Parts: sequence; C-alpha cells; structure tokens
Amino acid sequence: MSGHSKWATTKHRKAAVDAKRGALFSKLTRIITVAAKTGGDPNPENNASLAAAIAKAKSYSLPKDKIDVAIKKAFGAGADEAAYEEVVYEGYGPAGVALYLEALTDNRNRTAADVRAAFTRAGGNLGATGSVAFQFERRGEIAIDGVGAPDEDEIMLLVADAGGEDMETLDEGFVVYTAPSDMMAVKAALEDAGVPVKGAELVMEPVNTTTVSVEDAKKVLRLVDRLEDLDDIQTVYHTMELTDEIAAALDE
Repeated sequence: MSGHSKWATTKHRKAAVDAKRGALFSKLTRIITVAAKTGGDPNPENNASLAAAIAKAKSYSLPKDKIDVAIKKAFGAGADEAAYEEVVYEGYGPAGVALYLEALTDNRNRTAADVRAAFTRAGGNLGATGSVAFQFERRGEIAIDGVGAPDEDEIMLLVADAGGEDMETLDEGFVVYTAPSDMMAVKAALEDAGVPVKGAELVMEPVNTTTVSVEDAKKVLRLVDRLEDLDDIQTVYHTMELTDEIAAALDE
C-alpha cells in the first residue's frame, strides 16, 4: 500500500470548511438527519449511513448533543419533520476542472439557481447529471492521529489485515483509504488495536487530476469557496491537482 498525493485536495477542502465552523456544524447535522431518516433507524449500529455520518461529524468535533438532536429530527413530525433530499450537481470550472457537488436541500429550484449562478460567475458551466461523475470514485477515508500511533510499518500491517486499500503518511498522522462498504469495519478494527482514530468519512476522489496554472488554481478555489458558502451544499470535490507550487502560492 503506497501513499499518493490525492490527500492534498481533501486537505484544502477540510481547511476551507473548518474556517466556517458555524456553517459546517449546520451542514453536518443535516447530513446526520438525512442519514438517520434514509436508513430508517436511529441506532448507528443498525444504520451504516448514519454511522458514517456520525463518524464524519465527530472528526470535525460536532458536539454530542447536536448529534442527538439531529437524529431525533429525522423521526419528528409536522414542523419538526426533516424534509431534505439528496441532490448531486456536476459541472466544469475554470481551466476545465471538473467539480462534483453533494447537496441536501428542501428546495431544488433554489439550490439549482444558486449553484448555476456560482458557476456562471466563475466562468464555468453547470453540467447535466453524469457529465463529470465518471471522473470520480467513492472511497472511505480514515484519519489517524500521529500522536500515540504505532509506527508506519505497524499501522500498514494493521490496515492490510483489516481490509484497507491504501495508506498515506502526513505530517500530523496518517490517512487510510478503504472501499466504501469497508470503512466502518476497518475503523473499528484499528480502534480495537489501540490506534488513535480521529474520524472517518466517505468521499469522492478524482480518478485523474487536472494540472492548472497558479492563476487558474486561484480561480477554481474561489469557485469552490463560493459553492461551499451555500447553505445547501454539503461537499465540493474537484479534479484539480494541488501541486507544491500552487500550495506555496496559496500559503502566501
């Protein structure tokens, strides 16, 4: 299992949403509510989607009371009933970078109009369903804290035994990649082995990345930030390769 550079995309995405914690918590609770309702069971042990949503929420330090309220809302009635539906938007941003958006909305027309306006303003185009989805693959990501973790070789063996697909070493720890259906089992196996797991979530990773100039990278990331500012948009994925040159320019 060898490391790879795809994590750079995710790191930027996490940094962007971490900077807007209040809005992030609202989006996380919405994800939990929909997962609980869709799975039809408030117990994460019997609802894999809910378990994954809670794991993601905990990785961003969402308080337990907010998690509990979100689950209860899924089974409310009348004004308290959750009315969100999952919608995917796809399109192309500056320099032909593909973007894949996951949304939870109670008004498709409003959300579609907001997303289309963001793409148009950035010089991009909102595409039809399936226009860019083939450029991404669903994977599980498990974050491991480097503090108190076993050494890299030991973790790699644990990951392989647990059914993980890949692992990457970061400055602050490790990231384990799994098949979507294996994520929670691998997470549990690592925790049982005493590995300090920080969180887990299902993501869409680009199959191939797009290399762009620093100037175009800034345009793409402005579009990503604008989309993530929309209340209904939960996650934005893109195919842009965040090279060392681009990362350095962004740090400046």
